[in-house]
Amino acid sequence: MFEKLRPLGDRILVKRIEEQEKTMGGIIIPDAAKEKAQMGAVLATGNGRTDAAGKVTPLQVKVGDTVYFGKYSGTEAGRDYLIIREDEVLGILEK
Repeated sequence: MFEKLRPLGDRILVKRIEEQEKTMGGIIIPDAAKEKAQMGAVLATGNGRTDAAGKVTPLQVKVGDTVYFGKYSGTEAGRDYLIIREDEVLGILEK
C-alpha cells in the first residue's frame, strides 16, 4: 500500500532496513530487545522544498538511496515505513 504513496514537498518515504539479528560474537538478539533501524531505502520523494518566493528547490535525496536518519525522526507509516523530511536525513550511505 505505501509503495504507491507519493510524498509532498520535502518529504520522503523510507522503508527501514533491518539490522542484523546476530552479533559479531554469534549472540542472537531477540525481537523484544532490538531497536528500530535507523537506516532505510528511499522509495519515493516529494517535488522539493518551496521557499517564501514560491521557488521549488529540488531534493538532494533520490529514489534508491540508502539513508541514515535520527532515532525519533519522521512519522510511522505502517510497520516498516517512515515518512520523513529531507532535513531529518543525517546522511546518504555511498555504495
